[in-house]
Amino acid sequence: MAKRKDAQDEAIGRVLDDLRRVFQVVHGYSKRAERVGGLTGPQLWAVKVLAESSPVRVSDLARRMYLHPSTVVGILDRLESGGLVLRTRSTEDRRVVTVSLTDKGNQLVAKTPEVAQGLLLTGLKALPNRELHTVETGLSLLVAVLGARELPPRLLFSDEVNTPGTDPLRRSKPGARKIP
Repeated sequence: MAKRKDAQDEAIGRVLDDLRRVFQVVHGYSKRAERVGGLTGPQLWAVKVLAESSPVRVSDLARRMYLHPSTVVGILDRLESGGLVLRTRSTEDRRVVTVSLTDKGNQLVAKTPEVAQGLLLTGLKALPNRELHTVETGLSLLVAVLGARELPPRLLFSDEVNTPGTDPLRRSKPGARKIP
């Protein structure tokens, strides 16, 4: 029984250390981005995504960032007021808005570091489905252990909240699996 307890304690220690490492890395990237670019992590992430695919529809930008469109609109409001992005309404369909970087936005992208969200996204996309499911299940269990299932998902080290109640990746698809 003592061996089992020791093994459990060691596993818990490794989990906690790995969580600390994740938070350290994300916090470090966020602080560096804020110091270099004067933006929050989510704002810089939006600028970086726009640099890869600009001009892009707001809804497509939200999909690429794995965020709800209303969350992205809030981020874009601040970027636009800073002169980093330009929103253009379509003349054919007034509901369609595209976003592009301004010259100031492009200059900022050239001097700012990678953002943690981008690294996470790239790494998660590279995982085989089985490993991705393992990560998803493990994180879901941690959220349950912490009693945090009902908390609105704030973006990393930011006051931005991904609009609760709507998951941009699981839009009522028939047969879509729900995470417990």
